Amino acid sequence: METEILLTLLVVAGTAVLFISGAVRVDVAAVLVALALAWLGLVTPAQALSGLSSSAVVAMLSVMVLGHGLDRTGVTIRIARAIVGLAGTGERRLIAAVSIVAGSLSAFMQSVGATAVFLPSLLRVSSLSGVPASRLLLPVGYAAILGGTVSMVGAGTLIILNDLLSQQGYAPFGLFAVTPIGVPLLLAGIAFFYFFGDRVLPRREKARLSPQEELIRTWCPPCRIFYLRVPSGSPIVGKTREEVHMISHYNLHLISLAERGEITYTPWRHTRFVAGQELGILGQDEDVRRFVDDFGLEWVRAGESTANVMADPNVGFAEVIVRPYGEFVGKTLRDLEFRVTYGVEVLILLSGTEEQRRNLADRPLQAGDAMVVLGRWERLRALATNRNFVMVTPVEGRAGIRERGAAAAVLCFLAAVALTYTGLSIATSLLSGVLAMILLRVIPIGEVYRAIDWRTLTLIAGILPLGIAMDTSGTARFIAEQTAGLVAGYPTPLILIAVAVLATAFSLVMSNIAATVLLVPLALVMAGSFGLDPRGLALLVGICTSNSFLLPTHPVNALLMGPGNYRTRDYIVPGSIMTVVFILIAVGIVSFLYF
Repeated sequence: METEILLTLLVVAGTAVLFISGAVRVDVAAVLVALALAWLGLVTPAQALSGLSSSAVVAMLSVMVLGHGLDRTGVTIRIARAIVGLAGTGERRLIAAVSIVAGSLSAFMQSVGATAVFLPSLLRVSSLSGVPASRLLLPVGYAAILGGTVSMVGAGTLIILNDLLSQQGYAPFGLFAVTPIGVPLLLAGIAFFYFFGDRVLPRREKARLSPQEELIRTWCPPCRIFYLRVPSGSPIVGKTREEVHMISHYNLHLISLAERGEITYTPWRHTRFVAGQELGILGQDEDVRRFVDDFGLEWVRAGESTANVMADPNVGFAEVIVRPYGEFVGKTLRDLEFRVTYGVEVLILLSGTEEQRRNLADRPLQAGDAMVVLGRWERLRALATNRNFVMVTPVEGRAGIRERGAAAAVLCFLAAVALTYTGLSIATSLLSGVLAMILLRVIPIGEVYRAIDWRTLTLIAGILPLGIAMDTSGTARFIAEQTAGLVAGYPTPLILIAVAVLATAFSLVMSNIAATVLLVPLALVMAGSFGLDPRGLALLVGICTSNSFLLPTHPVNALLMGPGNYRTRDYIVPGSIMTVVFILIAVGIVSFLYF
């Protein structure tokens, strides 16, 4: 064995140890791998840094920004509400529903793009349903990878496969030639998480809470908004919020009032209720039900009558302090007409050590009093500039949501996806979509940089040189040839399993495309030696180079690692099972169809 091959194998083993043990963060481990390859002379210094400018990194960067554009324009919350409306808030049904959609999309577009479409929406779904993101993202990512095997244009490996077959003089596969294999693979992945997700998925919340989550955890304000309709004949018709004692008797807050297509947030206390209005009420379940029974109100869209404040991109909480020596000291909220003037609802008032949640309107404000308020982000931003108050809670990124830019955001994303079918590379196409969003002012340039998860990009950029070393040192060919020699003379099923395992292993340490380019020619030679169908064996290679579930080295897995707060070991248990299931199904169906 040559020295370069031995050194490369040692680096591969060290990489696996670092990823699995979690001794250092995965991005640090990836940088260490790239530098170790350069130190050992297995790649040139330029090759060690080539991952930073690779098309995979540019594509990943682009989908992050495109997803942020969809999120800040309100597109993702609409998708999330539609998903929750159809599937409900049950974990199993949600996993199945979003996995089917993501898998179906990735059958005709790249899996990274399909995942990027749903990533912001899935985070919203997590907020709406209360299901941790760590329980939703991994199944959807796996479904997107599996969906790429449903058609010959769903995964880059299958597109390259047809090119390689044509170069060798073999007939390429038709668009749906792989469908009899891909559909069972996708269904098996969805069924696996539907029935066994409870046992293999981590239940982990985000490591770092956002300011909104910190405020909610500290103050425990009511967080559920109930949507009700005022029917004709209701005793509430003609009365005001104060006349029905919403706060004093029911501890409920009127957040919004919709009438004739127009929505008024935090309406004035003298606004009268009329038949046909839709009310957005913040409070607890039992208080709302008592209010509904007393005034004969109707639930709006049964089953969708509640929403979590955190799921609404336009509304948020804030903690506000009354500034000492300000002109508002000694005045009441009623004196200030606080609700009308500032457009926010005061939920909690803390004066000294006394916390009050009812009858706040007539209590004089004192210097240093803390208030928890709820309102639209633009109103909270305006309140923060008032010299009589100090806002403790920072305005989060959701403050910039502009629903009027939703159409432009969707158009930019769809145009970027469409460009991938024109012959442009995926990275170029998606980066074009990012530029379009910037030029159309869907995303301010300053937010572009904040939307990028640099840890994920560092992971991908650092691990790519390992694939280069595998190729240039001859390690990949050495392993393939040794595997071919070991299985010579064995029954066909064992040969197919060996080829599938080899393709799977290569996809974990080098790019899927590189693994396909390397192994397909070898598979064609092996097929001739063993008397097997060359196209069938090549197809098995093209499918199994997408069998990348064990480690976060696949772009889809890497994309989900940060938002899901995953660790490397979180992929190992479900990934191991999926890897075995994938190989058994792929080998079984390919064997039936071609051998």
